Amino acid sequence: MTPLRSPGGPDVTEPPSAQDAAVTDRARLTGRAYSSDRDLAARQALYEWKAPRYDLPGIVAEQLRDVRGRVVDVGCGNGRYVRRLRRDRPDLAVLGLDIAPGILAGVPGPVAVADVGRLPLSTASVGAALAMHMLYHVSDIARAVRELSRVVAGDGLVVVSTNGDRDKPELDDLWQRAAGDVLGTGCGPARISLSARFSLEKAPAFLGEEFGRVEAIELSGTITVREPEPVIAHMASYQAWADQHDVPFEETIDRARVILGEHIAQRGAFEINCRGGVLVCRR
Repeated sequence: MTPLRSPGGPDVTEPPSAQDAAVTDRARLTGRAYSSDRDLAARQALYEWKAPRYDLPGIVAEQLRDVRGRVVDVGCGNGRYVRRLRRDRPDLAVLGLDIAPGILAGVPGPVAVADVGRLPLSTASVGAALAMHMLYHVSDIARAVRELSRVVAGDGLVVVSTNGDRDKPELDDLWQRAAGDVLGTGCGPARISLSARFSLEKAPAFLGEEFGRVEAIELSGTITVREPEPVIAHMASYQAWADQHDVPFEETIDRARVILGEHIAQRGAFEINCRGGVLVCRR
């Protein structure tokens, strides 16, 4: 683990950009992006080709080794961590929460629809709270961090995860090349970044407002694929934000498939450099 220190609180003075507003729009999140687990599962599946392989649910379970009582997984999505904790830690009372009812359909209960900005939990009522790859979807991140801090007991911990600012740059390049081909401009507009608002680089400023100790577990690696479809499925999983890409979305996806197929035919594989991590927060 690497201790992280924040130089100061997050800057909340700038108005949100159109993409930030889209990333945090509740109707879009509940009605399209996470109305089922299809798109989330496509993004998760790409990591099957990553080396080194990280057992992220196992890493989280290990961080909770001293926790007793209740654990809440806020923004639990399709329930990867809920299932793992119930398997490995049957002594814990695990509760899954998410704002999207559709994605909770396949998650074993107890689960509930809830917003991280106003958690339906008493103060200091849980031993640990998880917020895995979700705080960048929250319009008021600082408020969400305060809520996570509020519900966790004094000796408990909060575990969050996100990606770095330079996560998967090869996908950004592929998108811009494909978009440029579709538009006839050579290099097209950048694709939307979901984690930019709460990246590994920005997260300590938010978390440091409530927690005296914020430690990072870096999970960098390289994804190597030898066929286009895992990458194309990942890129297509951003369909909910298609209007934010400033380019015909499906045409760009189709062009990316062709470019990727040619690249793999010539070089045998396509490599993607990943930078992500888990942040463990204690008072």
